[in-house]
Amino acid sequence: MSEMAVRDTTATLAAAQVRSGARARRIPSWLRWGAWLPTVVTFLIAALLWQIVAWTNPYVLPTLDAIAGSLGQDAGMYGSNFLTTLLEVVVGAAIGIVAGFALAVVMAEFALIERAVMPLVIIVMVTPIVAIAPALVVAFGFGMIPKFIVTALVVFFPMLVNSLAGLRDVDKRALDVFKTLHASRWEIFRELRFPGSMPYVFAGLRIALPLAVVGAAVAEFVAAGQQAGLGSLVTTSAAQANLPVTWASITLLCVLGVLLIVLLAVARKRVLWWSDGEVTAK
Repeated sequence: MSEMAVRDTTATLAAAQVRSGARARRIPSWLRWGAWLPTVVTFLIAALLWQIVAWTNPYVLPTLDAIAGSLGQDAGMYGSNFLTTLLEVVVGAAIGIVAGFALAVVMAEFALIERAVMPLVIIVMVTPIVAIAPALVVAFGFGMIPKFIVTALVVFFPMLVNSLAGLRDVDKRALDVFKTLHASRWEIFRELRFPGSMPYVFAGLRIALPLAVVGAAVAEFVAAGQQAGLGSLVTTSAAQANLPVTWASITLLCVLGVLLIVLLAVARKRVLWWSDGEVTAK
């Protein structure tokens, strides 16, 4: 084969590779079979194993069709309890996130406050939530407030720790430039610390939002009073040995957690469009 023929063949192959790469880039990543096929196979295997256990041990697990049937027959009941738990998650998580970030800002600016407050925060965080919840009921009555507080406490600590790490992880050279220009604390926070902390904040949210679902469910387990929410439904149905209702409620709690993670991923992509890497949560 002549040298010219070799060059033509090489150019043709290179052009074909470019066209193939362009077509691949036009296809969204979530539509490519390699992105979703492993997950689908894993879930199918898990569903098969679940069914086998349910068929052989009906008093341990309900079948998947029994769970689906319960969800379909009592959709209104599940919907109202889902909304109750969602309210607890949204309000409690919002309180915990705002409080955690606000305290992190104060601690990042004033080391003395961190030394004074952090030991108390650690004591509260290591105290079991199941021990705090009944006391909150005594203090605030039978209602939603104890559940909001329990959910906020669960969310507060990861938000505080990650936000504090992000606010302190600033480029020293950029900070020196700001100080050279006699920038105020507010200007340094607005232009340097706050934008730089966002990867850490989202890493904290990735831990805090699933924990908010856990906190709301635990609050419904142990905080006596209003019998509403998916956690209360789990407790009631388990006491009655109603496995389909128990696992249907657990499934909805899982769905709620997954929805929060998906929304967080979308928000992170929008807000941190300039950040390619992930920050590991503390």
